[in-house]
Amino acid sequence: MQCPFCQHSNSRVIESRSAEGGRSIRRRRECLDCIRRFTTYERIEFVPITVIKRDEQRESFDRSKLLRGMVTACEKTGIDAVLIEGLVDDIEAELQQRAVREVTSTELGETVLEKLKPLSEVAYVRFASVYRQFRGIRDFVNTLNDLQVRRLQQQPLPSHLEPTPPA
Repeated sequence: MQCPFCQHSNSRVIESRSAEGGRSIRRRRECLDCIRRFTTYERIEFVPITVIKRDEQRESFDRSKLLRGMVTACEKTGIDAVLIEGLVDDIEAELQQRAVREVTSTELGETVLEKLKPLSEVAYVRFASVYRQFRGIRDFVNTLNDLQVRRLQQQPLPSHLEPTPPA
């Protein structure tokens, strides 16, 4: 690390500690030439993610935009804001771990729906109505029917309807 005072390239670390809620490391250094002290921060470098919109335009991934959409969908559903932020963190982490630095808005929307489905059917339908651009009541009914079918497929059969094992 180059000293900001004398530009000497050798320094020693005197102290290190977590900073910014664990998102960086603060290091107190001492220049081996001029003996002056300075502070550096070490952060993970995130490569920007590009979102490909439906009209093929590209824009940088905007965490706050995703968070706003999810908060709006979850209004008055009882889902805690901390949980929503955690979901956004999870989605962003998944995107950062991908080898490809581009994601389609369709992939992003489907990921959000997967996260919302087990939490709240209301939030799921609200988000789907904007993301999938519902045009009328038929779109809502189709989505609700799909949710109901999936719920029925996930519930176990009543004991009197379960197949009996062969004797």
